[in-house]
Amino acid sequence: MFSLKNVLYFQAGLGVLANMSLLCFYIFIIVGHRPKPTDLISCQLTFIHIMVCLTGGDLLLTDIFESLNINNDFKCKATFYISRVMRCLSICTTCLLSVFQAVTISPSTSCLAKFKQKLRKYMVYIFLCIWSFSFSYSSSRIFYVRGFTNVSESNQMQITKSCLLFRMNSIIRVFIFTVTTSRDVFLVGMMLTTSTYMVIILCRHQRQCKHLHHSIKHLRASPEKRATQTILLLVIFFVVMYWVDFIISTTSVLVWIYDPVSLMVQKFLMYAYPTISPLVQISSDNRIIIMVKNMYSKHHQRFF
Repeated sequence: MFSLKNVLYFQAGLGVLANMSLLCFYIFIIVGHRPKPTDLISCQLTFIHIMVCLTGGDLLLTDIFESLNINNDFKCKATFYISRVMRCLSICTTCLLSVFQAVTISPSTSCLAKFKQKLRKYMVYIFLCIWSFSFSYSSSRIFYVRGFTNVSESNQMQITKSCLLFRMNSIIRVFIFTVTTSRDVFLVGMMLTTSTYMVIILCRHQRQCKHLHHSIKHLRASPEKRATQTILLLVIFFVVMYWVDFIISTTSVLVWIYDPVSLMVQKFLMYAYPTISPLVQISSDNRIIIMVKNMYSKHHQRFF
């Protein structure tokens, strides 16, 4: 178990470092250069991933709170609430990124084309709505979470080493489960729909390019195609990780038991997407590769 915890620490640390590097790049691009339409969404998603790595899995932020001798009940409520908010923000922002990219690559004859300028114009308001919804929706969970005590009761379940979840009223539990499931099904459905649409657009574009005798090399070098493929990969990976985590969480609450193996698997899944996604984005974005090469060449010339 100790070695598995070290793996989780490494996974979380790698996620924080990768996302911090990506966040610095996006801030540099947004402030000093001409950003792409999706850069603002990706920048927000990168910040969310940093917070997920810090608050998820009862590791980094919990250790910081312990070093500061903060009250266990406050520590539990704060970490649990922030992790729930970031979880909600993660699925909402990933869905927004998928929808925005689908609208961006849609042809001018498509019905989605009219939303291109509207989405850019109202992007700030969309962000405010997503953050407001995430903060308000996740606030209901605080009342059913408390710091760990040595007193064992049948109506409580240990979900982390410092947190206990208390049994809710059946009506409240059904209501929260229904709303959460409806939200997740709707957002994941939107992701899958837009992903399917983007695949159709890419296949159609590839056939047109072949028909017009364009080179395959030119097609592969298309920035729109590369960005779309990256987003498709991230969305598919996110959907798989999210639903496996959702099944484990739901099953544990229904049977009212969190065994250590399920908890460890859930922590691993919680860190998987925020750790892998920045590495995929860094390796697939030519702007980052060009920036690193320029920095290396300047340093190399200065050194010699």
